[in-house]
Amino acid sequence: MLSQGRDTLRTQQIEEVVFQRQSSRSNDQTNVSIKAGEAAQIASISGGIEGLIKTLPSVNSNTELSSQYMVRGGNYDENLIYINDIEIYRPFLIRNSMQEGMSIINPDMVSIVNFSAGGFEAKYGDKMSSALNIYYREPEKFEVSGEASLIGGRLTTGFATDNKKLTALVSGRYRNTNLILKTLNENTDFNPVYMDFQSFINYHVSPKFSMSFMGYYSQNDFEMIPRDKEVEFGTVNQPIRIRMFYSGKEDDRYKNMMGTFSLNYKPNDKWRFSLDNFAYQNREREYYSIASGYILEAFDPITNEPATSYDIGGQIEHARNDLLIKTYGAQFRTRFKPNINSDIELGVKYEREDLRDFTNEWKLIDSVGYSVPRDQVIPGVLDDSALELQYHLAGNNHIQPTRLSAYLQYSNKFYWGRSRAFVNVGARVANWSYNKETIFSPRAQFSIKPDWEQDMLFRISGGVYYQQPFYKEIKDLDGSFNDQIKSQRSYQLILGNDYEFWMYDRPFKLTTELYYKKMDQMIPYFMDNVRIRYAGKNMADGYAYGVDARLFGEFVPGVDSWLSASYARTFENINGMGDLPRGTDQRFRFAVFYQDYMPRFPKMRVNLTGVFAMGLPTGAPVMFDAAGQPDVMSRYQFQKTLPSYKRVDIGLSYVFIDPKEKNKMWGFWGNFEELTLGVQVFNAFNIYNTVANQWVTDVSNNYIYPVPVNLTGRFFNAKLEFRIK
Repeated sequence: MLSQGRDTLRTQQIEEVVFQRQSSRSNDQTNVSIKAGEAAQIASISGGIEGLIKTLPSVNSNTELSSQYMVRGGNYDENLIYINDIEIYRPFLIRNSMQEGMSIINPDMVSIVNFSAGGFEAKYGDKMSSALNIYYREPEKFEVSGEASLIGGRLTTGFATDNKKLTALVSGRYRNTNLILKTLNENTDFNPVYMDFQSFINYHVSPKFSMSFMGYYSQNDFEMIPRDKEVEFGTVNQPIRIRMFYSGKEDDRYKNMMGTFSLNYKPNDKWRFSLDNFAYQNREREYYSIASGYILEAFDPITNEPATSYDIGGQIEHARNDLLIKTYGAQFRTRFKPNINSDIELGVKYEREDLRDFTNEWKLIDSVGYSVPRDQVIPGVLDDSALELQYHLAGNNHIQPTRLSAYLQYSNKFYWGRSRAFVNVGARVANWSYNKETIFSPRAQFSIKPDWEQDMLFRISGGVYYQQPFYKEIKDLDGSFNDQIKSQRSYQLILGNDYEFWMYDRPFKLTTELYYKKMDQMIPYFMDNVRIRYAGKNMADGYAYGVDARLFGEFVPGVDSWLSASYARTFENINGMGDLPRGTDQRFRFAVFYQDYMPRFPKMRVNLTGVFAMGLPTGAPVMFDAAGQPDVMSRYQFQKTLPSYKRVDIGLSYVFIDPKEKNKMWGFWGNFEELTLGVQVFNAFNIYNTVANQWVTDVSNNYIYPVPVNLTGRFFNAKLEFRIK
C-alpha cells in the first residue's frame, strides 16, 4: 500500500501543466505567435512578417516602405531580431524608408514566429523594447514554390532525402519598387533594385546529433535623381506652397552577408546542447550630392495665384559615408529538463567586432542670398564674411572590440491549489570591451490560470533591460566615437490578462496589457524619416506607459482576424530641462487584420490591414551653436507633430488549385499543388501620409517652416503564386 501511494504521488508530480499561450520552442509567456501562412498572404510593401507585427497593439510605424517598427515608446534600434536563435542586424546607414528594400525574413522559409513586446525572458539579448524570434522550417519532400508580381518575385525550392537525414531549403528574391515610388507627388527618377539569397540546410547524423547551415546574402542598390516637386502645406487661412528644383543624384549600396553553422546534440529527453558559430558582414555606402533651389510663397486657395513671396533660396547636401561592420563569434546553449514541467537553460556567447567608419557629410543652406546659419542680417550692408555650413560631420573611426554575454534561467509549470501557474526567473550578464562596461539584467515572469468557469490567464513580467551601445549609439554628432558611452537602461513592469471565450459558436481571445517603463542613462536622438542620429552622450532620463488591447478570433469561420487598440505615452528629460515627448510618442493607435472568403465561392479570398495612428512628434534637424558644436537642447525650441497616419491595404485572390481539395487536377495542371492569382491594393483610399518634415529657414524673420515629406499613393499590384509537388 505504501508503495502504491508513493507511485501515485510521483505520477501527480510529473503531470504536465498545459498553458494555451505556450508556443513551440519557447516558454516565454509574453510571446505572441503569428502564423507563417497569414504573413505570406498579407498585402504589405515592407514584408509579410513585419506587416502583421505592425497590426499588433504595442507596435507602431509611420511608414509603409520600411520593415522597421517601434514598440512601446522605443525607437527602431531597440528591437531584437533572431533567426534560428542567431541575432540579426539591419542596415545602419539607412536614412530614408525608400532605401531599405526587403526585410531579411523570407516568409516562404518561416515555420514559427514568436514576438514579445516587452518583459521577455533572459535568454534574449540586451535591448529595451521587443524580441522577434523566427525559426526556419525543414521541408518534408521536394517542393518548388514562387511568386511573380509587378514589383518583383521569389523562387523557393526544397528537398528531403527519403530517410529525412538531409533537408535543404533555398530561396531567392528580387524586388524593384520603382512603380510604387512613382506614386509620390514629385518628379524623380528612381532605380531601387533589391535582391537576396538564403539557404537553410540540415543534416541529421543520428536521432541524437544534427548539423545545420544558414546562409544569407543581400544587395540593395538605390539610385535617385530628383528633378522637381511642389508641396502645399500651412493652414486653411494661410496656405503656403514651396516649389523645389534639383540637380545631382543619390547612389547608395548596401550589402549584407551572414553564415551560421550549428551543431545540435540531444542525448536524451532531459538534455539538449547547441553550439552556433556565426559570421556577419555589413558593407554600406551612402553617396549623394544634391543641389536644390526653392521658392516659398503664399497663394490664393481659390485662384491658385501667388499672393506673397516669403523666401527664395537653395541648399547643397553632400555625403560620402562608408561603413564596414564585421562580426563573428560563437554561442553555446544547453537546456536541461529535470521533468516535463521544468526547464533550466544556460547560454554563453562570444563576439568579435570590427567597425570601420568613414563619414564626410555636410549641408549648405542659402536664403535670399545669405548663408544660414547667420548671427544677424543688416539690409543694405555688404557682408563679406565667409560662408558657413549648417553642419559638417567628419569622422574616420576603426575599432575592434569584443563582447561577452551569458544567461541562466529557470522555468516551471505547477499547480497552485487548483490553479495552474508558471514562473520564469533568470538573469543575464554582458561586457563590452570598448567602453569597459559590465551590465547585469535580472528578469522574471509569472502567470496563473485560476480554476474559474471563465477561461482567464493573468500575467506579470518585468525586470531590468539594457540597450547595449553599438555603432549608432557610440557615434557622436561630430562624427567621432565615444568610448565613455554607457548602456541605456529601463526598468519594466507589464501586467497582462488573456480572456478566452466563445461567441457566435466560434473561439475568441481578448488580451489586455498595462505597462510602465522607467528609463535612465538615455542617449537623446534626432529622428528624421527612419534615420536616428544619437547625441553620443548619456544625458537624459525618461519614462513610458500605456495600455494595449487585442481581440483575436474567427470573425469569419475558419480564418483568424484581430482588432488592436492602444494608448501610449513616452517622455524624456534632457539635462533637467523638463519632460519632452520623444519622437516615438504615439498616443492613440488602432489597427485591424481581417480575413474573409465568400461562402458560395470559398476560393475567393480577401485580407485587409488597416491602421490609424496619431501623428508622431518631430523636432528640428540637428542645430549647431556659435562654436560649431551640435546643440541637443535645440529640440526644446522647435517641436511639431506630424499628421495622423491612416492607411488601408487590401489583398484579393482566387485559388485555382487548393492543396486541401480532394479532387486533384489532371494533365499539366496536375503538377501544381497550389495556384493562386491575386490583386493587391496598396493605400486603397489614396491617403498621402507624412513621414517627416523638411525644414526650410527664412533668414528675414528667422522662422523655420516644416515642409511635409509625403509617402506613396494608391498602387495596384497583380500577383501570381504557385507551388509544385
